Amino acid sequence: MERRYVPVADVARPHGVQGELRLRLYNEASDLLLTRPPIRLRLPDGSARDAKIVATRPVDKALLVRIAGIDDRDAAEALRGATVCVPRDAFAPLSEGEFYACDVEGARVMTPDGDLLGHVRSLQSYPTCDVLVVERQGADSIEVPLTESFVSSVDAERQVVQLATLEGLV
Repeated sequence: MERRYVPVADVARPHGVQGELRLRLYNEASDLLLTRPPIRLRLPDGSARDAKIVATRPVDKALLVRIAGIDDRDAAEALRGATVCVPRDAFAPLSEGEFYACDVEGARVMTPDGDLLGHVRSLQSYPTCDVLVVERQGADSIEVPLTESFVSSVDAERQVVQLATLEGLV
């Protein structure tokens, strides 16, 4: 089976003249790229290429990286706007009941009665709680707070989110 790659950062811009790249991390708290996993760069023109991180260093709310073969500012500039993707199997293992946002994107969202409400489009983090953005067929998307009051279970492996209630949502 082909490896699944998950977007984790964007190339914001070159840094310096020796080919370093400044990455804008999707999750600033993540140290995944510090472990230098294999990466796939999705370029703005739609093409993709595999690459190897050879050095990393954190800086204020970003990460500076050196990629093998990118040795000057011009080569780094050519990667501006690229998306940095990491194999899903490079993510740290989780405890029982935990999941990564990428593992529930596309999951079916079921009502308390067992009917399909829609599919998870994304997970958004707000100061008070995380929410699942649920895309519904023929209706506006809704945000479902990821709390026990609204979500009774999340089965990332089966791609099913079971709601506890619809009250206050639709």
